[in-house]
Amino acid sequence: MNPRQAFFTCLHRSPPALLEAALWIAAEHAPQLVPERQLEAFKEIQLQIGNSLPSLPANELGQPLLRRMNDLGFQQDEHLPLRPQAALMDKVLELRRGQPLALALIALELAHRLQIPLVGVNFPGHFLLRVPGADHLLDPCGGRRLYPNDCRELLQRQYGAHIKLKAEHLASAEPQQMFQRLSRNLRQLHLSYDDNLTALINAERVLELGNGSAADYLARASLYQRLECPNAERFDLEHALLLSDDPIQRLRLTERLGHLPPNTVVH
Repeated sequence: MNPRQAFFTCLHRSPPALLEAALWIAAEHAPQLVPERQLEAFKEIQLQIGNSLPSLPANELGQPLLRRMNDLGFQQDEHLPLRPQAALMDKVLELRRGQPLALALIALELAHRLQIPLVGVNFPGHFLLRVPGADHLLDPCGGRRLYPNDCRELLQRQYGAHIKLKAEHLASAEPQQMFQRLSRNLRQLHLSYDDNLTALINAERVLELGNGSAADYLARASLYQRLECPNAERFDLEHALLLSDDPIQRLRLTERLGHLPPNTVVH
């Protein structure tokens, strides 16, 4: 079984094996990585945090869990420009620095093992967590509580004052959505370092996870363009055209398709 197949096997378990799935994604980028060893070492982190949690009801342990993670050094990676290691789980576990989503996946794994209710929230620009039924969200980077006004400020700080907070921004994230977001992050991070082939690995996973958007097909088409693969580029541009609702984007896609060489078949 190759890393991609192992990843999907983890994702299809009940419940999904989040940490192991993230490690198999990392294994696609580091063939020498053995996820089983990482999982064995993770037991020590689980033990340290589990033994230091206060004696509270399980539904009150979400924030203490995140604070204990922070005490152990798990923090948001502030390096600029952000490096791919901020989203590769083996590196996040080693360096204890990562993107909010990577830290959230660790927190969700710990919460599952320690029987603490916690779910992911697909908040734009900064992945968050929630204890089901709570009136606030939690920042995986330290455990700060975020109430609606805090969420509004966070959103506008990232996207501008014209953006309005919507209910969909606070929706719980399914595992497929989390790993699609992680794959998009990795696609962009590798692209920013001009590592087109590695970016393509992640672009393919985004679409294999299903419900790919026009933007996802367009992102992969641009990678194929860089790699001089016009047939594959055409395939993705055609799919982006089918999915796009933007008349201007549809016009530009049609023009771009017109500039590609005719489809060729290699025997």
